[in-house]
Amino acid sequence: MNSRSEIKLVLAMVVFLVAGNHLQAGVDESTSEEAHRIDLRQAISIALQKSLVLKEANLDLEIARGQVREAWSNVLPSVTASASYSRSIIPQSIFLPAIFTGGLSSDPPVPIQIGADNVYDASLRVNQPVFDVRAFVGVGASARYRNLQLEVLRGTTQLVVTQVRQAYLNALLAHEQVRLTEESLERVRQTLEEARALNRSGLTSDYDVLRLVVQESNLDAELHRARIGEAAARRNLLVDLGMPPDQGIMLEGNLSELDLHDLAKNSAGNKILLEMVGFHGDATPRIEPVLRDALASRSDLRQNQLATSLERARLTAQWSEFFPTMSVFYNRSIAVQTMGDPDPWALGDAKQAELALAGISLEIPLFSGFGKTARLQQRRAALRQSQVRHRRLELLATSQVHTLLSDLEDSRYRAESQLKALGQARRGYEIATAEYRSGLGSQLQITDAEVALRQSEFNYSSTVYEYLLVRTQLDIATGAAPINLEDLELQ
Repeated sequence: MNSRSEIKLVLAMVVFLVAGNHLQAGVDESTSEEAHRIDLRQAISIALQKSLVLKEANLDLEIARGQVREAWSNVLPSVTASASYSRSIIPQSIFLPAIFTGGLSSDPPVPIQIGADNVYDASLRVNQPVFDVRAFVGVGASARYRNLQLEVLRGTTQLVVTQVRQAYLNALLAHEQVRLTEESLERVRQTLEEARALNRSGLTSDYDVLRLVVQESNLDAELHRARIGEAAARRNLLVDLGMPPDQGIMLEGNLSELDLHDLAKNSAGNKILLEMVGFHGDATPRIEPVLRDALASRSDLRQNQLATSLERARLTAQWSEFFPTMSVFYNRSIAVQTMGDPDPWALGDAKQAELALAGISLEIPLFSGFGKTARLQQRRAALRQSQVRHRRLELLATSQVHTLLSDLEDSRYRAESQLKALGQARRGYEIATAEYRSGLGSQLQITDAEVALRQSEFNYSSTVYEYLLVRTQLDIATGAAPINLEDLELQ
């Protein structure tokens, strides 16, 4: 190869490398632009703005407010105006004896046209309920229903926030599984390289190398499955956030580095993570205040209380069917009749027939079968059913709080134990690696040490995950999930 050919080859290689670097930079840049880094507080804020579940609950509340306005229309006066025009195609006639028209009594009856060719009519009717128990009770019942829907919105918001926090933790745990598997695979590959070098020197057997190759293949398959699980967990989180499932996101927080004892040692992302699950460095809460908060603030209990109040209003409304109703009214009408072709301009000269009425209307229900009595019995049974349901919900809430506090204490205790075990597993892997490199240890020892380290790392991360998950469940059990109804109602 001559010098000119060598120069061309070098230039081609330089161009190829530069283009490849620019292409890789473009890919990295696009990836960084598509992937948004968010923490748990931002995730909750996005869910409160974009959640379709919350939008649906807001529309239910809007319907309830419209029902309140509709109920008020039954106690306000009603004013009705009407106007009509009719043209007689074939005028109506009546038959009178001929004697009335100057004939003889023996003559046949004579047809006489009545009415006019054109009839104009206008009327005004005003009605004001004076005594109607059903209308006034309906206003109170609709207001109770609106309050119930407002509480349903609050409860739905708590559920959405809890789902987002749980999905966020699931995604962090799935990412932790990927990261730990990658680190384990890297350690095995490093050990495999050292084992092959020792095997070439005759210091280790082919079987030791084969065991590491098998372990590497197993970890590679496990890593592939873990990455698929992480992608699924991220998609589930995006759906809860009301975002496209293919949106790229990066999550703040690291379960393996989270410290439950010293908050100051945590990163900014982990501090936000602990804050948004309701952890502020406190130990397991006491049962009495937690149970008191649950009975006072749980959304399902508050919804049932409002539903019971609504059933009382419905029972009162059913009683109102036995009461009379009274209203005052005023009617006024004007009628004009003309002959010949219709001419609205001639109405001013035509004679008018006017009518004006005012009065009081009283309706007293006497008997309409046994339907009202049957409906009254149904409303009484519905009220008792709501009261029984409230008692059952209180018992369930008490049991759930006791269970969650026990799970919280258990997961915190296990997190402390797993943290100690993790430190020992790291120390054991370092010892096994050092002995293997010096020829004092076997490959089986280092494999066991690596497996124990990987298991300890994941056990600590999963235990921290369980602790944070129980904290989120405890929040929803006590009605303490972070929400902002004012922002929701602006959607």
